Amino acid sequence: MYLKIFAERLSELIFDNNQNAREISNKIGIGKSNLYEYLSAQKAPSLKNLVKIANYFCCSTDFLVGLENEIYPTTYATNQLPFSQTFNLVLKQYNLTRYKLHKITNIAESALYYDAKGTRQPNLENLIIICKAIGCTLDTLLGRTSLK
Repeated sequence: MYLKIFAERLSELIFDNNQNAREISNKIGIGKSNLYEYLSAQKAPSLKNLVKIANYFCCSTDFLVGLENEIYPTTYATNQLPFSQTFNLVLKQYNLTRYKLHKITNIAESALYYDAKGTRQPNLENLIIICKAIGCTLDTLLGRTSLK
């Protein structure tokens, strides 16, 4: 579901800014083929590309994937910590262990372990599940906004 919303919102942002996919691709350093796959809802963006797109359009990642319906003016961090560090800080802030998070979300314990250790990049679908389960924003989980 979030892929379709992401594709629609990305298309709208490109159109509203009187640009085309080729221009955006060149300006933010995302391959044209990747951008076209995002626009056709064939592929989820990597976390790095999701953040590049959000930064370029000055919007939240939450808006892009449909967790928010409006674009709110916010200042986003440009020097983010590696995901694993931010993920561990969020777990601590919400008083969660990886095991508790596994029980709440049904995400495999091994996936959460590797996310916390930084040995892999989590997939966007799991991050959306985590955000909904614990009540934080995707931007918080990605380190673009501070913990509350």
